[in-house]
Amino acid sequence: MRKYAIWGTATSPGHEAWVEAIGKAFEGDEFVRVDDIADADFVLNMFDPDDPKAFRRASRGTYSAAFYELAEAPEDALKASYPMLVRTLSNVVLLRVPGRGVWFTTMEQGTYHVAEDPAAIYERLEPLATSRLVIDNEWIPDLEPELWDGDEVTADIAESGRRLDELDLLPSPFPVEEYLSGRDLRHVMRLYSVGGLSYGNLSARKDETRFWMSASGVDKSKLEVVGRDILMVKDFDDERGVIVLSVPPGIEPKRVSVDAIEHWMIYQAHPDVGAILHIHAWMEDIPATDVNYPCGTQELAVAVADLVAREPDPAHAVIGLRNHGLTCTGDSLSEILDRVAPKVLRQVPMT
Repeated sequence: MRKYAIWGTATSPGHEAWVEAIGKAFEGDEFVRVDDIADADFVLNMFDPDDPKAFRRASRGTYSAAFYELAEAPEDALKASYPMLVRTLSNVVLLRVPGRGVWFTTMEQGTYHVAEDPAAIYERLEPLATSRLVIDNEWIPDLEPELWDGDEVTADIAESGRRLDELDLLPSPFPVEEYLSGRDLRHVMRLYSVGGLSYGNLSARKDETRFWMSASGVDKSKLEVVGRDILMVKDFDDERGVIVLSVPPGIEPKRVSVDAIEHWMIYQAHPDVGAILHIHAWMEDIPATDVNYPCGTQELAVAVADLVAREPDPAHAVIGLRNHGLTCTGDSLSEILDRVAPKVLRQVPMT
């Protein structure tokens, strides 16, 4: 039995009735409404844009969708809603302008417009609300001493991060500290082990089972320290939903990129894949996922890995992530950039 709760304060009777109707749509699909948000798997958070309140998760697995209203449509929905996403600590924000529709805004900086019909909203939200986040990390201080300062693979990752910056393929990290109070910033850091939001990630295979990957929330153009900026992924514990990392002793490690589960699945299925690049850009005439699952969910990882497997050459594939960006496989990060950089479009189409 899946449970949901409605939380927060509506700014108008229409705002409240609309969110209640979306809740009813979930009840038609075997969701049960509960009063205690600590017991909910999914929370609908109504908030006032002049005073946005954060739903503070009791556990990081609770999916939160936040809803607000404006009388007029903003000129730039992403610019209007992204600070609201951060301030409410939500997975997705929905802006409703009565009579004009609804704008979804995601943590991956995607924004798209749909009708305000609660049934249409439910169809978009349901696969997101029921997806499984795989963002927990376990750090084991067993990295070989000869790798404490990195190797030729981490050097290539660092160089590729600098090259992405030179190619203008690294969106600026979102200045989360400008939008959160000290208390909420500490909450974000405790939940996700990041002090900021940055976009894109890089990884490269070390051996048959392990790979190096960029950390979450770091400037990808300045990947320097092993255990802080670049981490060794050694395993995935499916039962616990935990990414297992090897780190040097005596260092306070960061969390690996939330896309680690996706990279893990691709490397395990395709021994010929030597590196994986994820950027917020697009290419024409590529296969793409159907649902914009959140980063770090097992469902997104499976969808991308399945599309890679269907390609004629999985070791040199380019896959689109709907309303999000690209995942590219190759021999090395340098090879991937040489192949795809001339073809990428900076603007990701939103549907």
